[in-house]
Amino acid sequence: MTDLAYLEYLEEFLTDNRKERFASVLSTRTNHFTVAVEDVFQFHNTSAVMRSCEVFGIQEINIVEQRFGKNIDKEIAMGAQKWVDINKFENITNCIETLKSKGYQIIATTPHNDSCLLQDFDVTKKSALFFGTEKEGLSEEVMNKADGYLKIPMVGFTESLNISVSAAIIIQDLTTRLRQSDVNWQLTEEEVLEKRLLWAKNTIKDIKRIEERYYAEKRS
Repeated sequence: MTDLAYLEYLEEFLTDNRKERFASVLSTRTNHFTVAVEDVFQFHNTSAVMRSCEVFGIQEINIVEQRFGKNIDKEIAMGAQKWVDINKFENITNCIETLKSKGYQIIATTPHNDSCLLQDFDVTKKSALFFGTEKEGLSEEVMNKADGYLKIPMVGFTESLNISVSAAIIIQDLTTRLRQSDVNWQLTEEEVLEKRLLWAKNTIKDIKRIEERYYAEKRS
């Protein structure tokens, strides 16, 4: 449970405009959809996907670093790493099992099989959208364990798009339709409180000194 007294204390250091902005953004956030990125060699693409998640309101991104361990490209992410939750996994099996335990259906994005077209995808189902490497696509494990497949309709000669472009198109389409649906897609009250606390900590300068002072006053 979120420490409400601590949250209120920290929010005293925020401007009214900042608190209102947090409330506005949080009202559009969702965990109904989540995104998983598998072993993307060019990590600026993962950072760009993270940025798309943040811009279009998906709160969590899951990163599988089974083969390539790299850091987030902060210039590409444009600060998105401060506002989305990043879950890192060492292997795809753990990622899939974790997401299924949270109630997500596993959706592999791929243009190479009889996939559901983007406009026909059922947004009412809680879904984890998997995106794969630039050249090889998703692993066989993801393809075999997927509950469904999704592709962007294309009419040109090129068979696929860059992962960051594909993710942006899919995320924008699905989140827009989700918000127009009757699905209860918003964060829970507790999730909103957790994000308010985390975002306040990510925003306030010298947060360590302020935390120390709060807990010192609380003990006295």
